[in-house]
Amino acid sequence: MVLKVYGDWVQSVQRVICVLIEKGVPYEMVPISMAKGEHKSPQYLEKQPFGQLPYIDDDGFVLYESRAICHYIALKYPDQGTPLLPTDLKENALFHQAASLEATHFDGPAVAAVVERFYKPRYFHLETNEELYEKAIADLSKELDVYDHILGKQKYLAGEKITLADIYHLPYGTLIGEIGSDIIATRPNVNRWFKELASRDSWKTVIQETNKAWGV
Repeated sequence: MVLKVYGDWVQSVQRVICVLIEKGVPYEMVPISMAKGEHKSPQYLEKQPFGQLPYIDDDGFVLYESRAICHYIALKYPDQGTPLLPTDLKENALFHQAASLEATHFDGPAVAAVVERFYKPRYFHLETNEELYEKAIADLSKELDVYDHILGKQKYLAGEKITLADIYHLPYGTLIGEIGSDIIATRPNVNRWFKELASRDSWKTVIQETNKAWGV
């Protein structure tokens, strides 16, 4: 049975699809329309009780939360595709440290900025709260200063090899540039790191599929 991804082409789903492609895992996308509120239907909530995207069904095994899904895929297929989870004790600890950076230092302000400049005007037909946007960008800028220091010493966030922690940054990092901020581009080490990630074939495919789905 092919692994099924239930979702729409939003950032959390992009993260999962990127990892599936990196690992060479066949999948089937089962469309769930956020615009129609299908992610809040009783049937969907039976599988994902928080009504968020995505969840997967892997031959009867249901799992939600995009980072947990990515981790599961990388663990299930360790010798297939791109190695994304270190097996060495210390390297694995550094991976978890890097993954924590994304969750606690990057995701919050990045999401806040994207909501204000991308989702509000495009999908909710609401005005951007510029004060909230500027605060989110200022907060993220401080975090990226530290990232730039870290990435000045190593190629990726967990060391010299790419891991899930790097890929986790792709969806919102990409949108940060699209909403008009240069906070990634103006930090040389962060810019070098992110350009390399965004140039991966897996992410290019994700962007192509996203654009096709949204009619861009």
